[in-house]
Amino acid sequence: MDAANTNAMVKYVKTDDILGDMQSIINASQNAAYQAVNLALIRRNWLLGYRIAEEELKGEERAEYGAGIIKKLSKELTAIYGHGFTKSNLYSFYAFYKAYPQIFQTPSGKFDSGLSWSHYAALLQVKDETARNWYASEAMSQCWSVKTLQRNISSQYYYRLLKSQVKEPVVNEMVELTVSTQADKLEFIKNPVIAEFLGMSTDGSFTETELEKSIISNLQKFLMELGKGYAFVARQQRIHTEKEDYYIDLVFYNYILKCFVLIDLKTNKITHQDVGQMDMYIRMYDELKRSEDDNPTIGIVLCSDTDEDIARYSVLHGNEQLFASKYKLYLPTEEELRAEIETQKAMFYLQQNEKKDEE
Repeated sequence: MDAANTNAMVKYVKTDDILGDMQSIINASQNAAYQAVNLALIRRNWLLGYRIAEEELKGEERAEYGAGIIKKLSKELTAIYGHGFTKSNLYSFYAFYKAYPQIFQTPSGKFDSGLSWSHYAALLQVKDETARNWYASEAMSQCWSVKTLQRNISSQYYYRLLKSQVKEPVVNEMVELTVSTQADKLEFIKNPVIAEFLGMSTDGSFTETELEKSIISNLQKFLMELGKGYAFVARQQRIHTEKEDYYIDLVFYNYILKCFVLIDLKTNKITHQDVGQMDMYIRMYDELKRSEDDNPTIGIVLCSDTDEDIARYSVLHGNEQLFASKYKLYLPTEEELRAEIETQKAMFYLQQNEKKDEE
């Protein structure tokens, strides 16, 4: 069968380098799969926004009716399909259609773009249509990754260029600062939005080092064995914001304290940004998961790098007294956490040495 003349196969030019030919086939196949999934996801989200917008034609009180229908749809779609249909996501689909009403011309129309749905989700943050179109054009022509696009939007790159009489230094600075965000060739594969769309797991475990996985696995067992009311909820639980996806290493519910307990592990020394991120997790958990009968969520930030900064407990301002008087009775102490992590580190390194000796 002639691969060059068969639509069912990826086209390639045969050379004397079999390895190079194989790589070309694999890369072309991955790119074709990316384009197909990307188009399907964008079309789905545009159509969902289109359908929501059609409800506006009914003439009901728009603000209350719109909020009510989206809340109802979110609950029902989540029950049927799982993740990906939060109220904020449905609002973003609606905003996508309103911002790009002619992107498909008609519900069955064609579409050709080098941007992913995550690119469009980032572009929706830009309310100025001229600026939004400029960012979209640059993202396509310069092949910006989603992280690069988000960084440029957040840093007001478009407006800084407009105000600059000499634009080259601004452009060079942007390129230099986004080298790392442009280098991730697995960005699409690791995109949790794509994983949800395809019905795959989004546990994010591929990003963990072996040491992290070892520590987290044993911490899970450790807390369950404390016998202080812990019930396991999730591992590598995804928390989504408009700009980023985060993963909480471990989530428990303590039925004695009646609260969620979040645990995040860091491989470097704990910084104030790490504590700030945990506070964000707590706020989001209190908003999304906590019921009226639950106490405020507690967060623990762990560090496997140094003994001194082994643990930091994080609670929202105003809950310090509750934390001091009640939570500490049922949370593991810093000494217990330090001992457990150091034990797991020692066991991990011992196992690694044994593997090397066997090789």
